[in-house]
Amino acid sequence: MARPSPELRSRIIALRQQQRYVEADALLSDGVAQFSADAELAFMHAQTRYELGDPSADLFSHAAALGPGNRDVLRNQALALISEGRRAEARALLTGELAREPGWLDGHKALSTVEWTSGNRAQFASSLAAACRVQPGIAALWLAWFRNLAQARDWAGALDVLDQAERHLGTTPAIQVSRLFVAVESGAPEADELIAATNQFRGDVTSLCRIRHALRHGDPARAEAEALPLTAGPSAALYWPYLSLAWRLQGDVRAEWLDRPGQLIDTFDCGWSAAEMAELAEVLRGLHTAAAPYLEQSARGGTQTDRSVLLRREPVLQRIKTRLLELIREYIDQLPPPDPAHPLLGAPRGELLIEGSWSVRLASQGHNVPHTHAMGWLSTAFYVALPKPADMGAPPAGHIAFGQPPTELGLTLEPYRTIAPEPGKLAVFPSTMWHATVPFDHGERLVIAFDIRRPRA
Repeated sequence: MARPSPELRSRIIALRQQQRYVEADALLSDGVAQFSADAELAFMHAQTRYELGDPSADLFSHAAALGPGNRDVLRNQALALISEGRRAEARALLTGELAREPGWLDGHKALSTVEWTSGNRAQFASSLAAACRVQPGIAALWLAWFRNLAQARDWAGALDVLDQAERHLGTTPAIQVSRLFVAVESGAPEADELIAATNQFRGDVTSLCRIRHALRHGDPARAEAEALPLTAGPSAALYWPYLSLAWRLQGDVRAEWLDRPGQLIDTFDCGWSAAEMAELAEVLRGLHTAAAPYLEQSARGGTQTDRSVLLRREPVLQRIKTRLLELIREYIDQLPPPDPAHPLLGAPRGELLIEGSWSVRLASQGHNVPHTHAMGWLSTAFYVALPKPADMGAPPAGHIAFGQPPTELGLTLEPYRTIAPEPGKLAVFPSTMWHATVPFDHGERLVIAFDIRRPRA
C-alpha cells in the first residue's frame, strides 16, 4: 500500500503550526485523495476542516474507521457534531464509547460540555458519577467529577464527591488539596487549618489557594511571598496577576512597573466601513449556537463560541484576522524597550500566532467577570456590534475595565481605567492584566477576543 512521503507530512504539519490552515487543507485534500487509506492524513484532514469551520464530523467518522481505537478522533468527532448542531449524535457517540471504557477522561469532559452548553446542568456530570460507581478505584475519575462540580461552584456536591472518593481511596494528597480548594473558595472557616495541613504539598493549586486566601484576609505581603518566586517557573503567567494585586495593596512601585496601564493598554480603529462590520456581525451571530456559555469561561448572561474564530475559512473572518494582526504589529512596534524581567516586555517581538480567538455575545445585564489569560502574551477585545447609547446605560455600562480584581476576593482596589466600546475599536493589553466588562442595560454586545501566543526566540 502506497504511503504519503515524509516530506508531504512535514509540509502539512509545518503549515498547520504556522496557522496556514487553508493551504494545509489544500495539501490534505490532495493527499487523502491519493492515499485514501492513511489514517493519519484522514485525521489531520478532518481536524483542519474542523478548525476552518467546515463540516467535518463525517470526515472524523472516516478517520475513526481507518484508525480504530483512536479516542482522540472520537472526541473531536463529537465536538464536530456539536458544532454542526447534531448534539444528539454527539451524545450517543460519547455515551457509547464511555460504556465500553468508563475511564476515558476526555470523553467525560466532552460529554459534560455537551450537557452544560445545552442547558442540561442537572445532568452535566452524570457520566462521571456513573463511571465512579463502575470503577471506584480510579482516582482520576473522582477528581474529574470533583473538578466539574467545583467549576460550577457546587461546593456541597464537590465535598460529597470527595467524601465518597476518600471511602474508596483513603486520604490522598489530591483529596486533601481538593478540600483545601473548596474551603478557600467557599470561605469555609477551616481554610486556615487546611492550609497548614497541606503546607508540604507544592503545586499551582495549593499556591493559588494560599495566595487568594492571603489576599482575601488582608495579608498581601504573604501573597507576594508565595507568588514572587513562582514567576521564575513554568506557570509564571498564573502568578503575575496576583503579584499586581499584592503590590498595589502595599503601595509598591513594582505594580506600576508590571502593569503600566498608561503604556500597555491601547486602542486602535480597524478602519472598516459600516457595511463590512455588519457583514462580520452577521457571520458571528451564526456561530453562537450554544444555549449557555462553557463552564470554564468568564461570560455571564450570554454565549461564547467554540474553536478559534479568526482561523476559520469565512472570507470576512480571514480579512478581519489580517487587519487585526496588522494592528497588533503596530502595538508591538511602539512598546517600551525590552525588559528581560517583565512578562510582556521580556519576550521576543517576532512571530505573531493566535493562541485562541472567540466571539462573545452578551445580552441585557451580560458581562465578563474579572479574569486574566494565562495562555496568552497579549489579549484583546474587538467590538463588532453594540447597543444603542440609550440602551447601554450610564457610563461605564458596557465598558471594559482594567485592573479590577476578582469580586470574590473582596479587595478595595478600583480599576486602573475603563474603555468605552465602539464598533471597529480594538483594545490591546497584556494577558496578565485583570480585566472585566461592566453590565449594560439592554441590547446586544458582540465582540471578538483573541490572545497572541508568547513569541519564541
